[in-house]
Amino acid sequence: MADTRKPKPAVTRIGNHELSPATLMMGHGYDPVLSEGSLKAPIFLTSTFAFPSAADGKRFFEGITGKRPGGTDGLVYSRFNGPNQQILEGRLALWDGAEEALVFSSGMSAIATLFLAHCNQGDVIVHSGPLYAATEGFIAKTLSRFGVGYVDFPAGATRAEIEAKLEEGQALAAKQGGKVAMLYLESPANPTNALVDVEAVAAARDALCPSAPIAIDNTFLGPLWQQPIRQGADIVVYSLTKYVGGHSDLVAGGLSGARKWMDPIRMLRNTMGTIADPNTAWMLMRSLETVELRMSRAGENAAKVCAWLKDHPKVEGLGYLGMIVDPRQQDIYNRHCTGAGSTFSLFIKGGEAESFRFLDALQIAKLAVSLGGTETLASHPASMTHLSVPDERKAALGITDNLVRISIGIEAADDLIADFEQALEAV
Repeated sequence: MADTRKPKPAVTRIGNHELSPATLMMGHGYDPVLSEGSLKAPIFLTSTFAFPSAADGKRFFEGITGKRPGGTDGLVYSRFNGPNQQILEGRLALWDGAEEALVFSSGMSAIATLFLAHCNQGDVIVHSGPLYAATEGFIAKTLSRFGVGYVDFPAGATRAEIEAKLEEGQALAAKQGGKVAMLYLESPANPTNALVDVEAVAAARDALCPSAPIAIDNTFLGPLWQQPIRQGADIVVYSLTKYVGGHSDLVAGGLSGARKWMDPIRMLRNTMGTIADPNTAWMLMRSLETVELRMSRAGENAAKVCAWLKDHPKVEGLGYLGMIVDPRQQDIYNRHCTGAGSTFSLFIKGGEAESFRFLDALQIAKLAVSLGGTETLASHPASMTHLSVPDERKAALGITDNLVRISIGIEAADDLIADFEQALEAV
């Protein structure tokens, strides 16, 4: 009798037709025959895995310890890998067009592991600004304690301006006995929505320090509206808590890129134990099945809400990618993005007091940090997520007291407009 329990080969195309990530999210990397026919992958709650043989155990550990490149080809221990994490990583890599992906216990654990894996004492990170406050703080306050320096440039910088900052970074690295280890970007930037010209950064890097990887935080637009690897980025960074998770019920992070960049990160993750747990990985697998639907609906809602907000007498301006004023920013958007997203900056006429009145009057939108969930969220970055950023730095980056960050969800757009209308009346 034929063995009916053998797994089927992975299908990524039918004939000459390549399947889209939205389709592949329903089953890529998992075969029901391996789990008693369960349509969805079970949650594998185990600390360790039994080896088929002693020789297999040795081979698996050769991959885990780096004696054989490319990672292990078997399951070893849940600090290193697991079925749920591996299925999730394969699916995330598909969205980004990456060779591999790794998932972590939070966005910041992904970012910290990334920096620690690729930076040595004396090295320099050249980064765009603004960054998420915790990222900027980790570079400036934590990595600096171990001799890692940094140089920053504004998000909208031109290639010439970026090259000048790279040369400044190289001079600092030479003085410290290191190298420019990484170019780290965040685009759109949190919370201003300023875009970075990834193509200009890649051209500047190729001309001056070709061995340094370009990493970019793609949380605000990825994976649907921006795939930075196409513009020359090497490593894509996510807070998977946000749009990918999408339900405000988990915390996780992700990195995608070529194996040569992922291997050192994986090795350090194995040591530090910053991998996402099986339950969180399973929840993210669930969420990836609807990420296109959720992000598309939220994006449509944001366009309707911003069209109403832009002419309101109590609104000073909008940092929304669907209504860019600056020609340079519009050019970057046209080359890099396929959608305007659903997170934007709302500038209230006034200052902190007026912003607080607006926030406190909201009835549908929730006053909470984070973004990318099914519900609409509103927060005040200057006094919340970016409170730790020095006042001078906030002023230089445009993080003002009248800036309210809005993340539009999937509610009815007319209901959200009604909520914003009554909340603005309180200003």
